[in-house]
Amino acid sequence: MAESSETTQPRKPRGFAAMDPEKQRLIASKGGRIAHQRGHAHEFTPEEAREAGRKGGQSVSRDRKHMAAIGKLGGEARSQKGQPSGEQPPVV
Repeated sequence: MAESSETTQPRKPRGFAAMDPEKQRLIASKGGRIAHQRGHAHEFTPEEAREAGRKGGQSVSRDRKHMAAIGKLGGEARSQKGQPSGEQPPVV
């Protein structure tokens, strides 16, 4: 196999990827509408959505560093509001 002395250049997007984002949205929305009209589009039942959310939550919670970072941000946001955790501000 012969090696090329040419330097490789990054590829430019072609086709759908090269289109204006607004044109992409227009084409995608047409496809979605047609799929629904023809009965080919999948609509999640509440049970399917619940199961998908549960699986996503399990996947994310395996990353302990990520979960610690989320908790830290929540605690910092809470402390910046000046409210001890568990107490709600009085409703006026």
